[in-house]
Amino acid sequence: MPNYAAPVDDLKFVLNELVDLEGIRAMPGYEEATSDVVDAVLNEAGKLASEVLAPLNRRGDVEAPTVKDGVVTTSTEWRAAYQKFAEGGWTALIFDPEYGGQGLPRVLAVAVQEMWDAANMSFGLCPLLTNSAAEAISLQGSEEQKRIYLTKLVSGEWAGTMNLTEPQAGSDLSAIRASAIPTDDDGHYLLSGQKIYITYGEHDLTSNIVHLVLARTPDAPEGVKGISLFIVPKFIPDAQGEPGERNDLRCVSLEHKLGIHGSPTALMAYGDQGGATAYLIGDKNRGLEYMFIMMNMARHAVGVEGYAVAERAYQRARNFVIERVQGRAVGDPSGKRVTIIAHPDVARMMIDMKSRVEAMRAVSMYAAQAMDCSIRHPDEQARVKAQRRLDVLIPIVKGWSSEVGNQVTGVALQVHGGMGFIEETGAAQHYRDARITTIYEGTTGIQAADLVGRKLLRDGGEVIYELIKQARTDLMQINPGESDALKVICTNVSTSLDRLSGATDWILEAGTQDPRRPYASSFHYLMLWGIVAGGWQMARAAGVAARHLTTYEGNQDFYRSKLLTCRHYSEQVLPESEAHYQAIISGSDTVLAAAQYI
Repeated sequence: MPNYAAPVDDLKFVLNELVDLEGIRAMPGYEEATSDVVDAVLNEAGKLASEVLAPLNRRGDVEAPTVKDGVVTTSTEWRAAYQKFAEGGWTALIFDPEYGGQGLPRVLAVAVQEMWDAANMSFGLCPLLTNSAAEAISLQGSEEQKRIYLTKLVSGEWAGTMNLTEPQAGSDLSAIRASAIPTDDDGHYLLSGQKIYITYGEHDLTSNIVHLVLARTPDAPEGVKGISLFIVPKFIPDAQGEPGERNDLRCVSLEHKLGIHGSPTALMAYGDQGGATAYLIGDKNRGLEYMFIMMNMARHAVGVEGYAVAERAYQRARNFVIERVQGRAVGDPSGKRVTIIAHPDVARMMIDMKSRVEAMRAVSMYAAQAMDCSIRHPDEQARVKAQRRLDVLIPIVKGWSSEVGNQVTGVALQVHGGMGFIEETGAAQHYRDARITTIYEGTTGIQAADLVGRKLLRDGGEVIYELIKQARTDLMQINPGESDALKVICTNVSTSLDRLSGATDWILEAGTQDPRRPYASSFHYLMLWGIVAGGWQMARAAGVAARHLTTYEGNQDFYRSKLLTCRHYSEQVLPESEAHYQAIISGSDTVLAAAQYI
């Protein structure tokens, strides 16, 4: 059965038609992102994903990394793939050329990340976390820390991790016990404690691993305001910046997980022999603030994982339905046996998956555009506006895309029938791999609480109403003309925006009556936002496709498919917004009373 085919044409469509790539490349620092460069990056990334990473996906699932005496070993093929990945400069896309980066836009990096995650989600986690660690050091590290660590991380020669969670401190990081004691020797600290669920916490892909670890200093205040962030390298760099003495840290064990088997998830112990050498990043007691630099990047990236693995599952299902012969077509008097795509319900599942994936991709890259503007736009007010929009969009991208990614991988398995339930088919792996996306980097419930608490209630919905207004403005700029499809799409999206606005009003009012009520409805509000945002972006895509069909420009089959997919979303997916809207405005009495009866 054919392997993964990178959706380069779809990615180029979003970049060229839905994202203001021209405006982004005009920003200081992004001048190198010419059309030729963008096309070359997408094409080469697609080849690497399809030809190198995708063939290893199944192998990583059945031959997971092993640990012996604290040493984690991956397969020879996995190491070779990483070497090729690093040599290609793929970890360097977004970083400053001063440290070996390529200075390319985030929105392009997001398109590339989708291909890594779809091809091999377990593999893609390593560069994802390395990029996050490099981002934190580049923004908050000292000049010496940047000199020692950034070039190595950006090149992929060294890898990075995030160390937050402890056995007693999951989503509640105020319970962290890891400690860091200052020394008189060159200002470093001795760090002790255990961290769990550390993705790529130990491996043999790179010559060093740079752990970013949350811990408390002796004089730290209680709670989250007493947490600091430290660099704890596996090997302490020598005077030349090369890996030197082994640090006092070890991998105790690897977790046995439902999915992403190819990614080693470690239980890490620091300081068993007196304390791991650690270096403070920035100021003491601001660690959680700094770590959120990594977490926000990682949360958006997990949303990308959600639709990336959904794309891979959809592709596998598509290959299956055009080959699997079963039954006879309804209404065909010949009685000829047909491939199952001829059955209406199978066709429904296929276009439903396709439309959801395209909607998630468009919303995610719209958020990535805001990310670029928040960093590089020459006007300070524009940067602030973009950052505020991004803050709203990140929990939506993470929460909604991961939930829908799970849904799509489940439908893809269903399309295979009994064969999907058999591991050898491959559909089950996507279903298992996707499951983690609603959990790590903050569960869907945490994303929903963030959206309602920090993004809606805190400013009275100012930014959220601004986004709704932007969606209405975009909708008004679409000229349906003689297109029945566009008329239907615009009408349905407008109706869904009314629901979103009404739900926003309701939650703001409910919060004045009982502070618990907004949070009892927060999941439905997040899902409502995602569905409607998807409709908004699909309407924009439909307008572009209709224009190309009218002028007979470009690949007409591609644009006909795009318009049909957008219409399906507006007719078959957007109505789900009504269910979430009704769940919100019906109140939350049952939810608030439930605890005593469970």
